[in-house]
Amino acid sequence: MELDWLQKHHDLMESIIRFGNSYANAYRVQKNFGTELKFSAAQIQTLECVFESQFGGEKMSQMAKRIGVSKSAFSKNVNVLVEKGLLEKHQISSNFKDIYLKPTDEAYKVYLIYVEYVKNECFNEMFRIADTIKPSDKNSFIEILNTFSDSLEKHKTNKRIR
Repeated sequence: MELDWLQKHHDLMESIIRFGNSYANAYRVQKNFGTELKFSAAQIQTLECVFESQFGGEKMSQMAKRIGVSKSAFSKNVNVLVEKGLLEKHQISSNFKDIYLKPTDEAYKVYLIYVEYVKNECFNEMFRIADTIKPSDKNSFIEILNTFSDSLEKHKTNKRIR
């Protein structure tokens, strides 16, 4: 059966789907990434999000939305990172839901080791290729990915197929 509806975009969609499946398979796997601690891509994304927003007063629900995960998944990752000594939780008002997240000194050390590892193992080659792309083409690709992500967000449900 030929997939006519994909038309000339079959190779692009196949690559996006392959990436999505590869990422989904690796997303929750805990690995040391050159550090003594093991953590998953989901946990490191949570930590990066906290680094980026620690002075902006962003709520956990806003951070979760920004990286495209559920509030409960984000909260679970935060709790694991607290257990590992990489984040601290501080209440910032009488509302127990208003929690400020602060990276520990250890988080910065672990993160710097992680960055060197993933730069060398994953990103240097990808960035070398990305450097050859015209900014307008890169923006178009970003728009494609964001449009597809938005579409997936609209259609996701809480029910898992087994």
